[in-house]
Amino acid sequence: MNLPAARSQPLGELIARLAALHPKRIDLSLDRMHRLLERLDHPERTLPPVIHVAGTNGKGSTIAYLRAILEAAGLRVHVYTSPYLVRINECFRIGEEGGGKLADDAELRRVLEHCEQVNAGEPITIFEMETAAAFCLFAEHEADVVLLETGLGGRLDATNVIDRPIATVIAPVSMDHMEFLGSTLTAIAGEKAAIIKRGTPVICAEQAPEAMSVIEAQATRMRAPMHAAGQQWHVGVERGRLVYQDERGLMDLAAPRLFGRHQFDNAGLAIATLRAIEAFKIGMRAFEAGIVGAEWPARMQRLVAGALVDQGPKGCEIWLDGGHNAEGGRVAAAALGDLEERVSRPLVVIAGMMANKDAGAFLANFAGLTRHIMAIPIPGRDNAMPPDRLADAARALGMRVENAGSVDAALHALSRLAYEVPPRILITGSLYLAGHVLDINGTPPG
Repeated sequence: MNLPAARSQPLGELIARLAALHPKRIDLSLDRMHRLLERLDHPERTLPPVIHVAGTNGKGSTIAYLRAILEAAGLRVHVYTSPYLVRINECFRIGEEGGGKLADDAELRRVLEHCEQVNAGEPITIFEMETAAAFCLFAEHEADVVLLETGLGGRLDATNVIDRPIATVIAPVSMDHMEFLGSTLTAIAGEKAAIIKRGTPVICAEQAPEAMSVIEAQATRMRAPMHAAGQQWHVGVERGRLVYQDERGLMDLAAPRLFGRHQFDNAGLAIATLRAIEAFKIGMRAFEAGIVGAEWPARMQRLVAGALVDQGPKGCEIWLDGGHNAEGGRVAAAALGDLEERVSRPLVVIAGMMANKDAGAFLANFAGLTRHIMAIPIPGRDNAMPPDRLADAARALGMRVENAGSVDAALHALSRLAYEVPPRILITGSLYLAGHVLDINGTPPG
């Protein structure tokens, strides 16, 4: 598909113009997507083979492992993920030999403006436009596989126009976005499971029983072979190494570089996915290299250099995690518990959240690890939770809370305290906050 050359224009201005095409940022429907793709001559039908990934937590990390393993095997991998942390370019990775690259401003400008022109001013959400642009971009470039992450839910998500993926993947499902997906885990699992396609292998992470029953029922309806954690495959930790087992045998691999026990589960989900796809013949060296080499920013990421690192107490550790729901808080807290067992330090949590999140359910995970919470705003987000409201949720849990005007201010305040042992600081509560932190720290994703 050859698209016209882009006009010179700042990307931010273009994104703002596209976002104004629909009064809502989120309006789940496939009608607008089908209309635009038909006008674009269906780029989604000429894509390389697609692995479609849904779930509440762990989608991005699982995709990071999939990409790293596939690239270690010498394959070219297109990747579409969301949301971005600092630059929209992070959502669009173009596969090349020897590893992919993020789409540059000129490429994105060109495909987004083409989609805008073809859409002809009709109502459409920004995510739908970005997804259509990803399909156009990926259809232009040869690759061996596309890794496609759902944006929100699955059934009515803009990515759910792929009729014949080579695999569908369901990462852990938990309570989030209830205003769009339903108020029960069963309802939310039903939305996620709707990406399962007839006859296509579905690889599923360990789930709560009510979620698993919904996913299994959908797989049965679609006659989709099921590969479920704890049933068809198993992953665990033995002597600090990742041990994976299925009917084809056992794999003993080095531990993931990404930190936290949950990353063994995400890595196992990626391994199970690639072993379920008959077209791929991935060798042990590629699995090992991919598990060790995968990177995914703002998921229990240690900040070791940058503008913010020097602002905290001398000798402190600063960790960044974009978790924002109860389950995301649980896995971050578990990772902090592992760190505490290795090297004990006082813990301070600097938190900023969006207004539609359950701050109490999120912060409750840290109640046994720290009594010190610092509540901050999220810059540039009108629908961010006011720090006073976040602080009230922490106080209700018996935590000591201070408000600060920014991440910088919070770190400065901590640097003035007298610590016998330099503290461990976790900045968390929102991917928007995580993106802001990486930006002002001078360490954006590459």
